[in-house]
Amino acid sequence: MIRINDNISIEDWEVSENFQRSSGPGGQHANKVSTAVELRFEAARSPNLPEPVKNRLRKIAGRKWTKEGALIITAEKHRSQQMNRELAQEKLIEMIRQALIRPKFRVKTKPTRASQRRRMDTKTRRGAVKSLRGRVRDD
Repeated sequence: MIRINDNISIEDWEVSENFQRSSGPGGQHANKVSTAVELRFEAARSPNLPEPVKNRLRKIAGRKWTKEGALIITAEKHRSQQMNRELAQEKLIEMIRQALIRPKFRVKTKPTRASQRRRMDTKTRRGAVKSLRGRVRDD
């Protein structure tokens, strides 16, 4: 079981791990040992995540989210399988914690008439300054 916070935890059946050979350093050792981890979290079927959190998680995950509603996280930074496993779980926990944060509601406001007038006055003045930069004519 992976614990996210006091209220949310992920059951073992929701997460599956697949190990494969890692790219990068390691020499002949890398050709023999499957140290890279592909962690698959069945987020859409998870009963522990509320629907708004799932939607935010889908946006955060981007291309890591599959059509079936699973979140796939890969980790191959370390040369040991256990460290890569922990790294993948940390990535998953961090993404879910980000999804738990509800974005602030933006209240749309209209600019005041005075601020609109000030903006137009400065634009007019600025345009006048720029028109004076042109070529001087002898009339």
